[in-house]
Amino acid sequence: MSKKRKWDDDYVRYWFTCTTEVDGTQRPQCVLCNSIFSNADLRPSKLSDHFNRQHGGVGGHDLNSLKHMPTPSDQSETLKTFGVTSHEDALLQASYQFAYLCAKEKNPHTIAEKLVKPCALEIAQIVLGPDAQKKLQQVPLSDDVIHSRIDEMSQDILQQVLEDIKASPLKVGIQLAETTDMGDCSQLMAFVRYIKEREIIEEFLFCEPLQLTMKGKDVFNLFRDFFLKHKIALDVCGSVCTDGASSMLAENSEFVACVKKEAPHIVITHCLLNPHDLVTKTLPTKLRDALFTVVRVINFIKGRAPNHRLFQAFFEEIGIEYSVLLFHTEMRWLSRGQILTHIFEMYEEINQFLHHQSSNLVDGFENKEFKVHLAYLADLFKHLNELSASMQRTGMNTVSAREKLSAFVRKFPFWLKRIEKRNFTNFPFLEEIIVSDNEAASIAAEITVHLQQLSNFFHGYFSVGDLAEASKWILDPFLFNLDFVDDGYLMKTDLAELRASGQILMEFETMKLEDFWCAQFTVFPSLAKTALEILIPFATTYLCELGFSSLLHFKTKSRSCFNMSDDIRVAISKKVPRFSDIIEQKLQLQQKSL
Repeated sequence: MSKKRKWDDDYVRYWFTCTTEVDGTQRPQCVLCNSIFSNADLRPSKLSDHFNRQHGGVGGHDLNSLKHMPTPSDQSETLKTFGVTSHEDALLQASYQFAYLCAKEKNPHTIAEKLVKPCALEIAQIVLGPDAQKKLQQVPLSDDVIHSRIDEMSQDILQQVLEDIKASPLKVGIQLAETTDMGDCSQLMAFVRYIKEREIIEEFLFCEPLQLTMKGKDVFNLFRDFFLKHKIALDVCGSVCTDGASSMLAENSEFVACVKKEAPHIVITHCLLNPHDLVTKTLPTKLRDALFTVVRVINFIKGRAPNHRLFQAFFEEIGIEYSVLLFHTEMRWLSRGQILTHIFEMYEEINQFLHHQSSNLVDGFENKEFKVHLAYLADLFKHLNELSASMQRTGMNTVSAREKLSAFVRKFPFWLKRIEKRNFTNFPFLEEIIVSDNEAASIAAEITVHLQQLSNFFHGYFSVGDLAEASKWILDPFLFNLDFVDDGYLMKTDLAELRASGQILMEFETMKLEDFWCAQFTVFPSLAKTALEILIPFATTYLCELGFSSLLHFKTKSRSCFNMSDDIRVAISKKVPRFSDIIEQKLQLQQKSL
């Protein structure tokens, strides 16, 4: 194989620049006529011959004069035609690709110049030699560069999402939630759901700080200003799913009042992932006291560093699996369900530890009645965790979520009948410790009162099963009884025609419900529009919860002053930046600045 020739900056005197192929081969390109030569022609005699014969020029130009030479408008297209990329393009592409991976892995920006680049240079020096090391050295990976690359990619992703929102044939659904980060700054996060190319898309929209107060009006102003900033009318929103404090994001909050005043058509839904809070509010006095005792025990162990260390050492000594307890929290529902199970399963060991520490919580904790109440709470919250986990997925709509809630509430009468007969099969922890009829009678009465009250609250709070009978064709247009549809209903004819198609039936059996109705948009637009208007609204703020988990990686004590909006968008968005467009714009700006 012939030896590959190397570019020398002295060759610019003949008005040539260097282009690099994917495999690293360097080829000379004339900046006057865009002609690209082979690597074998990368020598002064060949370059000067072309320059003298074709352009009749005189050599002697230096690198600076070449930089100020206007680039032909079709130069980038010529490079693409020949499947080559310039050296500067390659450096930019490598820089952007690394910044993209850095954001995806939620790493600090300084990791590039402090760790990755030094390691890459050492590897190149050892494995590939000094020439490869020199090339890698030119890749810009400083902290400021990585930050600017991520900002540019974030804006490109946001532009793609905004273009999709504007092109959506139906109004979009919004998911909105608020949390507080490590720096005690309130962050408002939003996701959007829209239709694109016969598919429902869920995408990250924004994460912005609430600068001063956190009232409903402040949330609304931030929400509205985002759309105004990007020249999109608020009317594009068809629904908003909220979660959080009643004063800010609940269904009767100031935020909702502002939204309704600005855009009355917007449907407001509340996250269905928080039945645990509702259960807590309906607990009888004794059960509530038992829950508070659990909280105090956890705070005694976890809230004091010496106790926590002794607790871990104690459990390691006796060989118990759970050595670290979760904090009981109000906003993260999953921890509450898990901690009750952990406390019950470690009851005897925790009781021993409290005795060893001479805690004043011992009397309440080792009380037999408390243990019975703890068992019931652990069982009930375990059921709630399973319900919530079944709704934790992308694409969950209000119809499916409320069906799951309705199915859960329908279990209550069966549970009550069994409890009346002192049958605690549905509460295995409770069944395990009930040893006397008196204990069974006492707890059965409390459970009966609680479940009856909880059932009423579920029906009122979550509006279980509120899909009208005449609209249930959305769930299954083939098995639905058309007699429930009024003859004056304009789409009844479309329904009858749709049911007659065997091909559409096959699509219905093999596709998700949302995708099926998206696929019918061109054939039965009225049916698809009606169905999707019900299926598009978010049922939960699950995506925001996932986003808040990512927030913990970005906003730490060492990065508390850093605005993470762009990093989060690049990290969790499903969109991929249009690298070629970003690099081309970057090169154009550099060319104008020369």
